[in-house]
Amino acid sequence: MTDTMTPEQRSRCMAAVKGKDTRPEILVRRFLWKRGLRYRVNNRRLPGSPDIVLKKYKTVIFVDGCFWHGHEGCRLYKLPQSNTDFWRQKIHLNIARDYRVNVELRLMGWKVIRVWECEITPKSTRETVLERIYNKIIGLPPRNYDIPDSDINIAAEDTVDYR
Repeated sequence: MTDTMTPEQRSRCMAAVKGKDTRPEILVRRFLWKRGLRYRVNNRRLPGSPDIVLKKYKTVIFVDGCFWHGHEGCRLYKLPQSNTDFWRQKIHLNIARDYRVNVELRLMGWKVIRVWECEITPKSTRETVLERIYNKIIGLPPRNYDIPDSDINIAAEDTVDYR
């Protein structure tokens, strides 16, 4: 299937895609603010320019878009039918960069939390995921939630990766 837009229209369309202050990011930030946590956003001094930085808790949060960060098995992640090789390479480079940033931040002593946009957007799982994020930040032990642990993965000891 060929692209129905001219290159100029496509460029304008892709330029309008937001890289920060996305709806899922704002949902996480509002939740944390209501819980009394104070943070900074998009700290460019840290690797990867984390979406949310909680210096007091030495924790950073990334809210990753499912398409841009290659969320396998997600309804929001589907490679475009045109220019597939370009998109596949771009997304694989994004995944590799995410991994490198996680390692760099952990070596610096930061706790890294990564959340998929598809876990925050639907109201059905939002509260549970946000509660888990909050508990991980402040160091509370995990509670028994409705969502099984297999659906929300806690990757490494100091890293929470909701992928």
